[in-house]
Amino acid sequence: MKIVIIGADAAGMSAASRIRRNRPDFEVHVLERTTDVSFSACNMPYNIADPSRSMDDLIVRSAAAFQKQGIHLYLGHEALSIDRARRKVEGKTVDGKIVSFPYDRLLIATGASAKKPRIPGIDAPGVLVLRHLEDGRGIKSWLASRNPGHVAILGMGYIALEMAEALVSRGIRVSMIKPGPLLLPDMARQLAQVIQSELESKGVALHPGVPIEAIEHSADGIQVMGQEGFRLSADGLLCATGVIPNSALAATAGIRLGVQNAIETDALLRTSDPFIYAAGDCADALHIVSRKKVWIPLALRANRAGWAAADAMCGNPKAVDGIAGTAVFKVFDLEVAKTGLSRKEAEQAGFDPVEIVIESRSRAHAYPGGCPIWVNLLADRESAMILGGQIVGKEGAAHRINAIAVALHVGMTVFQFYQTDLAYAPPFSPVWDPMLTAANQLMKALAGGAA
Repeated sequence: MKIVIIGADAAGMSAASRIRRNRPDFEVHVLERTTDVSFSACNMPYNIADPSRSMDDLIVRSAAAFQKQGIHLYLGHEALSIDRARRKVEGKTVDGKIVSFPYDRLLIATGASAKKPRIPGIDAPGVLVLRHLEDGRGIKSWLASRNPGHVAILGMGYIALEMAEALVSRGIRVSMIKPGPLLLPDMARQLAQVIQSELESKGVALHPGVPIEAIEHSADGIQVMGQEGFRLSADGLLCATGVIPNSALAATAGIRLGVQNAIETDALLRTSDPFIYAAGDCADALHIVSRKKVWIPLALRANRAGWAAADAMCGNPKAVDGIAGTAVFKVFDLEVAKTGLSRKEAEQAGFDPVEIVIESRSRAHAYPGGCPIWVNLLADRESAMILGGQIVGKEGAAHRINAIAVALHVGMTVFQFYQTDLAYAPPFSPVWDPMLTAANQLMKALAGGAA
């Protein structure tokens, strides 16, 4: 059996390694457009914050280590087309040589790319993006050579916020701009306000509600022009407006796409072609709460899906459960965590959500060092099933969210969640953990019929 994999990061290399372990008699060929494999993309903002670190520190496992496993790894090989009738992938090398790889089974693990809005000047020098390791190297090189005093960031999502912290830590002034009026619109407003206050306390200038009309580059840096006379000058601009799935290769081959143009897959990671699988940030997933297909790029999902695709291709299929969309990130001194559906998403999924926000403490009141923690929790009015949650605080948010994620995976009601036996000790929590306090308040809201 000859397996060809397109893409050599989380999903692709997880699949390749698992195939070699499970079926050493199979041939495994991996095509990678860049020269980097298996790296920690989520670590890039923290690496950029430290000028002394090499970006190569983020390589989890070297190409040589995979090759020692017997995996045929082709770096600098870009897949150009998939011939489904002949079952072969055609591509080219960095020097333009055309290559062809026949397959019995194919895994598309092409990931996602940084999304750039259609703005005049978006490709000008000094406009940067951060998605791949080569982008991180480029940013570090630009920072070292330019020594900027002011960087503008287009976008206010996770990567934008993490990069704001990284740049401020290097003594760089940061201005953030976005067309939409709200910071983190999917967050409960009280929690989003806590995050906004944290950003402003660190000197980050926020400019929401500013549609950008053009970007100009000059010897002095970047000029960002927006509606109603908005004009901002900076040494450079980081475009952090989200990502899009790399699904064009699949679409051109006639493979069915789904939500947000991600490659449509089933529970075994099969595409609409029975000989082709897809995993990672290029593919969709099932949301365990809404039971609808979603596209939410997540590192754990990419690795898990790579394993599942490998098992299926090896003849040992195991269906993967859906995702809850659990995510956590750091904004200066704050931990920000979420899982499941927001109120708007719950309404769009057909639920009648009831939600509450509580402010509690991260530790027992008499134990030193505690700090405020905010919990948002929502449930369906009719079934009382928990639909999602969000937590913000200087400590205790990142790991508390996992309990809510587990509750979503098993379909717990808020009443069942309230009865869980959560650990208590003064250095870690009040007797009534903030999540139990939130559950108690949500039960009252459900009983009273107040949203």
